[in-house]
Amino acid sequence: MSFPGGASLSWLDVYPDVAPDGLGGGSPHVHLVSTECYTVVAGEGELHTAGPGGVEVAPLRAGVVVWFEPGVIHRAVNLGGLRVVVIMSNAGLPEAGDAVMTFPPDVLADPERYREAAVLPQRGRAEAAARRRDLAVEGFLPIRDALRAGDSGPLRDFHAAAAALVRDRAVGWGEVVRDGPLRLAEQARGRARDLSAGTASHLERATVRRARGPQEPVFGMCGLLRPIDTRNEPREEQP
Repeated sequence: MSFPGGASLSWLDVYPDVAPDGLGGGSPHVHLVSTECYTVVAGEGELHTAGPGGVEVAPLRAGVVVWFEPGVIHRAVNLGGLRVVVIMSNAGLPEAGDAVMTFPPDVLADPERYREAAVLPQRGRAEAAARRRDLAVEGFLPIRDALRAGDSGPLRDFHAAAAALVRDRAVGWGEVVRDGPLRLAEQARGRARDLSAGTASHLERATVRRARGPQEPVFGMCGLLRPIDTRNEPREEQP
């Protein structure tokens, strides 16, 4: 049984180092299928977004919950000790490539150049993550500034380039959705249907499950990411 809704769960410590525009934080990027949610648990920061609705800056502090849909470019800015719990719909899709960073147009247009800029080497990952972030900020700022001026053309161009970049690898994404959130939604629908018919046998099979604690940190787009393994077995009965 996966996490509710077929979502994934991770701890995120947002990068504190500063990009060329003077802001500390992660790489601006967009998701193409999945909705992402930040639940802030510590520190201070901001969420900078650019999307069809315009440009926004949302304060981040403990207790704030904010989520953004596919197509919204987002950038986590760390103003001091920013830590969030990330809930991502369609578990497995982000790992399959459902995220495109806002590299400059010439990099986005060349899949090999994009891959070289996006993939971190085995050694020197912190430095490479900073370079990757800086390149994404370089491509993000013109999109943001154009939106502020009322010009959505660069955003549309970025969306088109991102979609073209993932076209080949998106072939199997439908199966990820089918086997995750869609399967769970159909299961819930079936239970509701059974209850309306006077049957509640699923209650007799209910279990308690516990996630395995955060895994070793990896260099994510926004910061050090500690995925939580929610594919655990039911809790063992205590004697």
